[in-house]
Amino acid sequence: MSEKNIESLLKEKRVFPPSAAFSSQAHIKGLDAYEEISRKALEDPEGYWAGIASELHWFEPWKTVLEWELPFSKWFVGGKTNISFNCLDRHLGTPRKNKIAILWEGEPGEVRALSYQMLHHEVCKFANVLKSFGLQKGDRATIYMGMVPELPVAMLACARMGVMHNVVFGGFSAEALRDRVNDSQSRMLITADGGYRRGTTIALKKSVDDALAGAPSVEKVIVYKRTGDPINMVAGRDVWWHEAMAVASADFPAEALDSEHPLFMLYTSGTTGKPKGVVHTTGGYMTGTYLTTKWVFDLKEEDTYWCTADIGWVTGHSYIVYGPLLNGATSVMYEGAPNFPEPDRFWSIIEKYRINIFYTAPTAIRTFVKWGDQWPAKHDLSSLRLLGTVGEPINPEAWMWYRKNIGGDRCPIVDTWWQTETGSILISPVPGAVPTKPGSATRPLPGIVADVVDRQGNPVGPNQGGFLVLRRPWPSMLRTIYGDPERYHRQYWSEIPGMYFTGDGARRDEDGYFWIMGRIDDVINVSGHRIGTMEVESALVSHPTVAESAVVGRPDDLKGQGIVAFVTLSAGNQALPALKEELKIHVGKSIGSFAKPDEIRFTDSLPKTRSGKIMRRLLRDLASGAKTVGDTTTLEDFSVLAKLREEEE
Repeated sequence: MSEKNIESLLKEKRVFPPSAAFSSQAHIKGLDAYEEISRKALEDPEGYWAGIASELHWFEPWKTVLEWELPFSKWFVGGKTNISFNCLDRHLGTPRKNKIAILWEGEPGEVRALSYQMLHHEVCKFANVLKSFGLQKGDRATIYMGMVPELPVAMLACARMGVMHNVVFGGFSAEALRDRVNDSQSRMLITADGGYRRGTTIALKKSVDDALAGAPSVEKVIVYKRTGDPINMVAGRDVWWHEAMAVASADFPAEALDSEHPLFMLYTSGTTGKPKGVVHTTGGYMTGTYLTTKWVFDLKEEDTYWCTADIGWVTGHSYIVYGPLLNGATSVMYEGAPNFPEPDRFWSIIEKYRINIFYTAPTAIRTFVKWGDQWPAKHDLSSLRLLGTVGEPINPEAWMWYRKNIGGDRCPIVDTWWQTETGSILISPVPGAVPTKPGSATRPLPGIVADVVDRQGNPVGPNQGGFLVLRRPWPSMLRTIYGDPERYHRQYWSEIPGMYFTGDGARRDEDGYFWIMGRIDDVINVSGHRIGTMEVESALVSHPTVAESAVVGRPDDLKGQGIVAFVTLSAGNQALPALKEELKIHVGKSIGSFAKPDEIRFTDSLPKTRSGKIMRRLLRDLASGAKTVGDTTTLEDFSVLAKLREEEE
């Protein structure tokens, strides 16, 4: 990591205060109330977090709120609880027992609605299925499924009995699945025959069979029948979900688990080396996801809430399954692609179910921009009252498009910053209290102590770029990397001693708002200027012809690094040579001539991970003519890379 700080280039002056009508109904009614909560949390963090945790059910109270020996934390020490109990049983003695917990739509169009009582019934039965095959508290189970309700059923059943779940996104290859099964030493694999995506079936069970040829720890495979496609069932190892459930009891009391009992691991890939299994534990993760779902989304009893993520990622864990169910919400799940059968599938779902809260990724928003305004315009989106973004910084112009075309210029937007490692949202507007600025995640939530520092850990001044760090532990933080505590210490706690290093560059403006400038790995050094890629990308996207861009550096004898921009145009625009020059001039005017791209390459699509993040590392290799190295298992569509190489030739 370079000694020199990142320069802050993006200038954004638009501010959107919450409406009086929204604030009057919100959980936190205005800035004064928010400031008071923040002050109390800063003065007495342990008292603050204990107050939040006490809103949930504990079989036994904790003795100590926090034990902190850098870099290892323990929260609510001595307390016993169960997140499955808190998501389900806690609601059964209330009118919520007949409320819809999960409202599911399959890509072909089927609809299922599971009430809290029905979901509890299924989870208890499946916990008994797992128990009947010998799974015990402390074991690991890998879940490799599409977006069907049985996926949260499996997660909640594991959590109920103290089995650590390891959800692997259903788009991963057999090789990626094998690596994650072997690293976790899972005894059980839960899967489906297949799933639906863009009108075709995905052969999940075939990938499982290929993976398990080299994964000796797995004793049983439970297979949910989704597509009905013919599959190979291995005698003695493979069991049908429906057959096992048919004979299972629906009585399974939740285990009283230690607050620090491991809840799940989730693998997140580094730029090099093997994927790392981030470990989250029960009590702290539960507290963080419960609170943030309630406050950030201003969640109300009557809301229908939809997060479009896949449960294979942490966003799906925290904000489709655990956070909404802890709050007794109705959480919508959709199985398939946003453009099947047409590019308005998301908007038709919002209209059909009168969805109130919609949470999606900037990369999806930029894709919607590319497809054109006519698709959302066909639908009545007036039920929406709050919009959210997650996954990476959002360009101000994409934010404005989202506000206007989806939110009807009336919905607050919560731009949320967090990570697989943080477990829950840490920086975000609280929508009834904090005015928003396009492209800024605004302020850390109460109880979160974030800072922007230089390499030595000293705070930098307003609007100066630096490294985003967290100065204090928080309940939903990762506890370790599975089987590799030394890597945990090295990666997160040794770069800037005494602080959690997020790996992101950021600046803080004169109002204390945080602007995330992208991964430190993505900084470009041009003639002594250290430039965050996100800011050049934002300048490009602010041009009316551009839907999406990705900016990388390549070696340059004169400047150290030159800037190469990969640009996707919005519908109806042509990739003409004159437009390349126009875009370079536009960036020069927006930021400064030193930030002008040396080269602009037009492309139909960009290489992305399956969670929608642009893989700039691969574009760097392309731009510099280097061979692609490192982990590419998270790449969604390998043909994109091949096409970019062809265009280069």
